[in-house]
Amino acid sequence: MDNTFGIPIIPDNEEERLSTLRNLHVLDTYEENGTFKHIAAIASRLFNVPIALVNFVDRDYVVTKGGVGVEGSNEVSRGVSLCSLAVLRSDVTVFENAKAEPCLLANPMVVGDFGLQFYAAAPLTTSDGFNIGALCIVDKVPREFSESDQKMLESLASVVMDEIEKK
Repeated sequence: MDNTFGIPIIPDNEEERLSTLRNLHVLDTYEENGTFKHIAAIASRLFNVPIALVNFVDRDYVVTKGGVGVEGSNEVSRGVSLCSLAVLRSDVTVFENAKAEPCLLANPMVVGDFGLQFYAAAPLTTSDGFNIGALCIVDKVPREFSESDQKMLESLASVVMDEIEKK
């Protein structure tokens, strides 16, 4: 896997994290639509962004299980997807102006035709503390993202996790 970020993207607890992700059966049972697509649509409208995604970070790929604003494959190489960075943190990852971020200067999503300039993601954290993915919002123009916005995005990510972990 190519890593376009110039920093390590594999967390120390990677094997346990992947085991937890697989045990939740998210990658093989949830269709790309339904609840996750609705949550992505709410995030898109709430933050007035063209793209919102519910993504899960597997070993080599980031898999979209609900999204609005992008067409095509639901898998992106982990070394390219900014969600690979979001699972490294317990708080919201925010790039208000991606082209000004040193770790994104070689990323094809930022410098290529896609034109990503704003990214914010709240990690999808299991009840036992593993970040298995992220609820992310994307825009093609830079923008500010307040602490209040971050709290709202975290709340929506909690709804995703409630859906996954409900018994």
